[in-house]
Amino acid sequence: MRAGYRGFVKLPSKFSFCMAHQSTHPPVKALFLDVGGVMLTNGWDRRSRAAAAQQFGLDADELDDRHRMTFDTYESGKLSLDEYLKRSVFYEARDFTPEEFKKFMYDQSKPYPEVIALFKTLKQKYDLKIAVVNNEGRELNEHRIRTFGLGEFVDFFISSCFVHFRKPDADIWKIALDIAQVPRQDVVYIDDRQMFVQVAEGLGLRAICHKKLEQTREKLAAFGLEAD
Repeated sequence: MRAGYRGFVKLPSKFSFCMAHQSTHPPVKALFLDVGGVMLTNGWDRRSRAAAAQQFGLDADELDDRHRMTFDTYESGKLSLDEYLKRSVFYEARDFTPEEFKKFMYDQSKPYPEVIALFKTLKQKYDLKIAVVNNEGRELNEHRIRTFGLGEFVDFFISSCFVHFRKPDADIWKIALDIAQVPRQDVVYIDDRQMFVQVAEGLGLRAICHKKLEQTREKLAAFGLEAD
């Protein structure tokens, strides 16, 4: 061996294994989460409206037409729930009250406990910031936050009714980034709608289109977030 020559050092196999499996992704510091279709059922979707039409004897097509014309305004925080219902349901006399109808609306929301548990575990294990980025009207949103204890682990709610932007407007994610004060490449966004996932990715966030719990768990693990 020539003087000054430095040969290659053979690394222990255990060290080589660890290097081969080391994540190439930057560390995740925050999760941005949708609510409906991810942690809970949707708040007031077509299925719920169809059930309401049957329960209260409404014309389902008329309800859907009026809903489409005004619900975006409600989700943007520019109408109250009472105003939305006056336009969509109580534009004529009914044999039931607004309070009865609102109770039916609230009762449609159900949790996905295992998904919620996953996010709670990841937050605690990795000291993550968690933000909700969702489209929802104020009264429905507040009911769902309160009823299902979302405020127990979510740090802030970037909801359309609060910030007056709706997905897919990019500004709603930009507001979340400003408030979280986390670099966009360190954020994973989770939504059940592919288009919203693609918009978030276009802004530089990593993103997961949620369909099934185990698939989402595997994709989070690939980003370095393992619940087990």
